[in-house]
Amino acid sequence: MKWTELSIYTTNEAIEPISNIIHEAGASGVVIEDQQDLYMEREAPFGEIYDLNPEDYPEEGVRLKAYLPVNSFLGETVSEIKQAINNLLLYDIDLGLNKIILSEVNEEDWATAWKKYYKPVKISNKITITPTWEDYKPVSTDELIIELDPGMAFGTGTHPTTVLSIQALERMLKQDDLVIDVGCGSGVLSIASVLLGARKVYAYDLDDVAVQSTRLNTKVNKVESQIVVKQNNLLNHVTINPDIIVANILAEIILRFEQDAYELLKPGGLFITSGIIQAKKQLVHERLEEAGFEIVEVNQMEDWISIIAKKPEESR
Repeated sequence: MKWTELSIYTTNEAIEPISNIIHEAGASGVVIEDQQDLYMEREAPFGEIYDLNPEDYPEEGVRLKAYLPVNSFLGETVSEIKQAINNLLLYDIDLGLNKIILSEVNEEDWATAWKKYYKPVKISNKITITPTWEDYKPVSTDELIIELDPGMAFGTGTHPTTVLSIQALERMLKQDDLVIDVGCGSGVLSIASVLLGARKVYAYDLDDVAVQSTRLNTKVNKVESQIVVKQNNLLNHVTINPDIIVANILAEIILRFEQDAYELLKPGGLFITSGIIQAKKQLVHERLEEAGFEIVEVNQMEDWISIIAKKPEESR
């Protein structure tokens, strides 16, 4: 079978929304090649930095690679992808070059080549994320391992927005907490919550593929009995009162349900938000305070922001 490789030239800011568009179009994987990775100086308190080959990266900006089968609908699918990406301009998302290049690859080449990009990464004091095919051995007795298959269009769980979310959960989650994961994607935050001591997690996503992916990954990590996965639009019709709500999604989406999050959380509960770009930080900060939250922490990794907000013990 032949596949078409879409090389989408864009910006770091547009990675998450374009990845979602690609996934919805039917792609079975996304590779992220960020030119800044070649020159960025990083602190590495949790793991190794691997040598990077400049030939694998664009000359500027970010290149997203995705794969679609060659069939009679390919032209229409590519046109829909282009239109959906252009629509991101309505949300003031910088698309950079905004160029798509198509090339044809054989299935046997595509099926294995992308795996070279994914290695085990220790993303917090306790948690390491590893591809399912890697035979990774813990280096300490308190290390927690999450196995993911990045072949789905949700990435490896090592994007800065996910790392910020997991590090926040590691600091804030208490034993036997009840957690809601809004926009669960691959389920990595739900799995991390259970490994960190959550009693129960409710994982919601509007996308049925994300729901199925989360269910698969909970089984791979043997935590399916503690995670309830449902297709749901944000917090609509949810009546559970959790200790923590975590949402790693775009700022525009967070601002559709911040009041619902406040109402559902137990007094003293936490709303952990991530996926916020610099330009939206102040807006999200203000809207959370208007909803009644107290801002506990504002954290940053690369160009991404995470905000941890608390519902007061005596809520209004």
